[in-house]
Amino acid sequence: MVSSYKRQLLGWLSYAFASEVFVVVSLTLFLPICLEQFASDNGYLRPDYVQPCSSSSDSGTSYATERCAVKIGWVWVDTASFSLYVYSASVALQALTVISMGSIADRPTCRKPLLLMFAFIGAFSAILFLFLPSSSPLWFLCALFAILANVGFGASVVAMNAYLPSLANASPEVVQARIRLGELDASSEPIVESVEDEDEQPPLSSQDSISAPLLGISTPPKLDQSAFNATLSRATSRISALGIASGYGAGIILLLLALIPVTKLHGSTFSLRLAIGLSGAWWAIFSIPAAIWLPNGTPHDVSSNDSAAAKTGDQWTLWSEIVAAWKRLGVMLRWNQIKQLQHTFRYLAAWFLLSDGFTTITSTAVLFGKTTLHMDPSWLVLIGAITPAMGITGSMVFPYLQRKFSWSNLKVVVILVIMVSCIPAYGCLGFLPIVKGLPFGGLTTPGEMFGLAVYFGFAYGAFQSYARACYAELVPPGEEARWYGLFSITDKSSSFVGPLIVGLIADATGNIRYAFFFLVLMIWLAVPVLLSVDVERGREDARNRHIHRDLCEVSSSDS
Repeated sequence: MVSSYKRQLLGWLSYAFASEVFVVVSLTLFLPICLEQFASDNGYLRPDYVQPCSSSSDSGTSYATERCAVKIGWVWVDTASFSLYVYSASVALQALTVISMGSIADRPTCRKPLLLMFAFIGAFSAILFLFLPSSSPLWFLCALFAILANVGFGASVVAMNAYLPSLANASPEVVQARIRLGELDASSEPIVESVEDEDEQPPLSSQDSISAPLLGISTPPKLDQSAFNATLSRATSRISALGIASGYGAGIILLLLALIPVTKLHGSTFSLRLAIGLSGAWWAIFSIPAAIWLPNGTPHDVSSNDSAAAKTGDQWTLWSEIVAAWKRLGVMLRWNQIKQLQHTFRYLAAWFLLSDGFTTITSTAVLFGKTTLHMDPSWLVLIGAITPAMGITGSMVFPYLQRKFSWSNLKVVVILVIMVSCIPAYGCLGFLPIVKGLPFGGLTTPGEMFGLAVYFGFAYGAFQSYARACYAELVPPGEEARWYGLFSITDKSSSFVGPLIVGLIADATGNIRYAFFFLVLMIWLAVPVLLSVDVERGREDARNRHIHRDLCEVSSSDS
């Protein structure tokens, strides 16, 4: 069991190592810049739309005050907004995809094939950037490649995240805790050595320890439910943090490699295409260990609770499952279901705002640095390396702080949200006359971007880990892919709103800095919603839903 669990965990971590590179290297850094560069290479200066933007740049004349636009169909679009519109379209399509695949991904034999199929689509789409120059008459295909790559990433990550609850339940410390709780028979389950330190275990009173002196052994002391829940929460956040750290570590390695051609070629469009193509190749190559080690869904030795997913003998078709997925989504969103799992849906409401705010901060910051602060692409690459490096640090430091101060996963999320909200608030200070007169402050100099990259990376890496781990506690057993699909839908259904509004703000004002006010508001609206979530009650409601579903299935089969 232990060796099987380790293989499955390594398979899960290997896909995080493979896929997160696309986010770190391409989605948050090179892809927005590359799309803007594609548009600029084919755009014209406003208001006459006669002089090409590329000729203005080649002559050494800045077009910061002469806004550049590209014609898409019959509409002129600001080149700084082009990538935001493409991203909005990609996340909208991604939301439709993850809804349709939810039921299929909950089937044991289908979860891994789905993950690998979407991984191939995403990786191959990123690789195609290598073969599409901006001078091509088909340059607009860059938008299609970006959309397919993002859809492939998002859909594959839904399948990957669906493994998290079962991996946490199968971790050595949780298996031991389950035995001590009395849910497992110690004689039938191998007692495995915990990977956590002894001081990380829940405190136990001496009277709970029952000795058998004649045999020379001691039986494990009993646990109460709250101590078991704490152990499960720590295991979930630990595994999630390992995934974030491995993914960010891979992103840093490729970023440092990509820095060489981007610097040598002075941030040319080809160098940006090369970086995106390399991220796709990395994604494809390092997905191979995941294909070998990941189980086909959730096997019985990882999660014995997945009774719904275990039904693989019934007849089904792709179309019937897609239709069923949309019907199940309708059932999940009924008012009585929302009331039954009200704390899960409260968390999703907060996630709706936070995921949009956080992802829009990353894309807006890159465009702000390029178009407002006129930072060199190599500087942006360096910032892109600093952010995930600090993300690794944050994802490792906060579990230590959590153990030291006995914080819940939810409390850590609230702390991190407040920390990140200070970043766009700091950017708003750039409008104050007193700040404009200073040599720095309010995000008016390139140097400040580096400081904020350290701060944001430290908080954001931990936030990604804990947001996923906290949600895992609120998911009904046996429906992981379905509910992580809803988690992704909530993310993506909001994430096209943020870039869209930022793009409209940039188009209307000509100054992307005004978007910082919108970002502050969106993040702070989520705080009171998060504080209303009761994780213990939400976990119990999710378990009760699982039991009620199994009873309904038994009664229907008997009839």
